[in-house]
Formats: sequence, C-alpha cells, structure tokens
Amino acid sequence: MTDVLFPVISADNPESEGTLATWFAEDGSNVAEGDLLAEVAVDKVDMEIVAASAGILTHAVEEGAVVVQGAVIGTIS
Repeated sequence: MTDVLFPVISADNPESEGTLATWFAEDGSNVAEGDLLAEVAVDKVDMEIVAASAGILTHAVEEGAVVVQGAVIGTIS
C-alpha cells in the first residue's frame, strides 16, 4: 500500500495547511504510476499530485477539505 500525501510546501512551518481542490481520479479507480490524481491549493499556488505507484485509489479526504501538509489524503493498494 502506498500513501498519497498532501505535499509539504513549507519545511519552516510544518503546521501549514492547504485545500484539496479536486480529485481527478475517482475513488476506487485503477491508477497507473504517474497518473494525475489530484490538485491542491496552498497560498495561491496550485500543485498537482501524481500516483507514485499503480493500484486501486481510495480517497481519505473529500474535495474542499482543509488539510495539514504531509497528511495522508488517500491510498493506493
């Protein structure tokens, strides 16, 4: 199992938060390594998250949720 993590934007401020803006891959869908999974927004910066491995994606966080950087937002198994 591989955790899908909210990116760490600021190492100086580990409590920084951002928003899970959009899931591009559906919950329960098959994903391949390198597939675009989600977009997150932090301080006027949008970042894309890609799959680090192949498998079935399970969402742990809903779109629009505020998330602490480095938190698990989903898993691939």
